[in-house]
Amino acid sequence: MKKNNLILYITSFLSGMTVMAVELSCSRLLAPYFSSSQIVWTVIIGLIMICMSIGNVLGGRSADKHRSLGRLYFYIWIASAWIALIPFVGKYLISGIAGFLMLFLPGGNLVLMGSALSCIVIFSLPMTLLGMVTPYLVKLGVEDTENKGRIAGQIYAMGTVGSIIGTFVPTFFTIPYIGTSKTFLLFALLLNVVCALYFLFSRKNALRNTVTAIVLLVLLFTPFNDSLAFWKTNILYEGESLYNYLQVEETDDSVILSTNVAFGVQSIYKKDGSLSGYYYEYALMAPYFIKDMSPEKKLDVLVLGLGTGTYPKQLKKYIPNVTTDAVEIDAKIADLASKYFNLREDEAIVYINDGRSFFSTPDAKQYDIILADAYQDITVPFHMSTVEFFKIVKDHLKPGGVLIVNVNMKSGSFTGVPEYLANTVKSLFNKVYRADLSVVTNSLLFASDDNDMIENYKNNTANQIPLDHDLYNISRYISSHLVEITDTKLVLTDDLAPVEILGQKALSEIVQSEVERVSGMLKGKSLQEIFEYLAN
Repeated sequence: MKKNNLILYITSFLSGMTVMAVELSCSRLLAPYFSSSQIVWTVIIGLIMICMSIGNVLGGRSADKHRSLGRLYFYIWIASAWIALIPFVGKYLISGIAGFLMLFLPGGNLVLMGSALSCIVIFSLPMTLLGMVTPYLVKLGVEDTENKGRIAGQIYAMGTVGSIIGTFVPTFFTIPYIGTSKTFLLFALLLNVVCALYFLFSRKNALRNTVTAIVLLVLLFTPFNDSLAFWKTNILYEGESLYNYLQVEETDDSVILSTNVAFGVQSIYKKDGSLSGYYYEYALMAPYFIKDMSPEKKLDVLVLGLGTGTYPKQLKKYIPNVTTDAVEIDAKIADLASKYFNLREDEAIVYINDGRSFFSTPDAKQYDIILADAYQDITVPFHMSTVEFFKIVKDHLKPGGVLIVNVNMKSGSFTGVPEYLANTVKSLFNKVYRADLSVVTNSLLFASDDNDMIENYKNNTANQIPLDHDLYNISRYISSHLVEITDTKLVLTDDLAPVEILGQKALSEIVQSEVERVSGMLKGKSLQEIFEYLAN
């Protein structure tokens, strides 16, 4: 193999690998602000493909006009320098874009517009420049005219192989072990290395790329604060897992888990063990829908979506004979539940698995109560929202058992996820009741085949939850806010479940109402008072 061809193949390979690595890292950079829904992925893939196409056209024209491979490697250096800057400026740009859209376009589609604008601002230039690589290499790098087709095919093949490897390396190695920020730095370093190799092979000055590579190598091994929630000072833990951005925040009386920077929290744990008023405490009412329920009754419970484990903890506190299995797809979340939220083994037996896949394992059994709580922010796993899924769930409920479904995005002026989920569950169960919670944006569904579930609830709560009981106010709230679901027209299926579209529409309404509320509070205040409010 000729030395000249070798550098062409290395360049094609590393540029292809970097494109995919940046694309995957892009999704992790955006997810804490705009979720990791299919909408965001569509935006990322679509815009990067557009940039690559533009780069292909510009690369071909530039190669014809300038006939200089040195110019190509200068473009690659610019792309690498830009990618290396992303860990330091990306979070500020994204949070600024999100803030701008919420303030000035509160009725707009925050997820779609925010992720698209962020992609354009942060990623369009390096992706366009890397799109120029292949036509440049084919046009100017192949000197063997007799075998030009074969060598061109090999250049394309090396780019494709690089893309394949670049798909797996960030997901399974670099992002989980060194983080998103240093993943950007690593692939920027690789681009600089290939540039330096070209200039060395062609006996040209490689000082610029060598210096840049050294700087990036130093940064790779230098600890630095790359917090996405850079305005917070009370963070106990911030990191990434295979599935999520994770943040544990501490206040004077609570510990809080978030998988999103911009909006919403997943769990709140009170240090003194008291109630927080969060949605899962309303789900503690589920046992009281069961016939002949008593504090001494043994219950088998399954939680799909462990979070911090606060629900199993509280359930154990009020019903000592409960045994809880909890399924959590993210092993890191399970570790955080134990480390920061004091989840004990006697409170929950944790299985690391997908909520739907778990039912096909020998560990799945029959349960008195199943809580489906795998929906976070606007990210609703469609395969856990369909009639096929709830049919599997029902098959694992004991006679008279209760299903609880936590819906994280209440719809406002339109038919949304709560209505679709309620109709879907109703298509399988005799009785389904929905309770909208006023303190958060959640709705809870309680479902059972026991036609007397409401009578059971009234009798059990009246006999077992007196005025001085911790759960009295919660029991009264649920009792007065239950609405029976009778429609079965809106059924989600494995084939058709547009949960992402419904979720982002709900988010737009929530953002608009929140901006209007804050604007009303700040109206008439001085600039200093506004800054003090925002700072707090």
